[in-house]
Amino acid sequence: MSESAADIKKHVRIYITVFISLAILTGVTVGASYIHMNVAMTVTVALFIASLKAGLVASYFMHLISEKKLIYSVLILTGVFFIAMMFLVLLAYYDRLT
Repeated sequence: MSESAADIKKHVRIYITVFISLAILTGVTVGASYIHMNVAMTVTVALFIASLKAGLVASYFMHLISEKKLIYSVLILTGVFFIAMMFLVLLAYYDRLT
């Protein structure tokens, strides 16, 4: 499993690019926190940026970008259950208000 120096440099360049992207997205998150929006919009923007960052980390640092179909199926199923749990929390919250 000997990789050539060119392959290693390519991987290092990709990791550095992802790191810089994560740093920029963190700056965007901090910058977005200073913009005056309603709470729902603030949470939506923050979750969108966090999803982008999580996608970058999972794809490159966890090497999911080159995985097989089964991994993506499990990941999508996990996302569906997460969204379902969030809706259950919202339903319980709004049920308490009525």
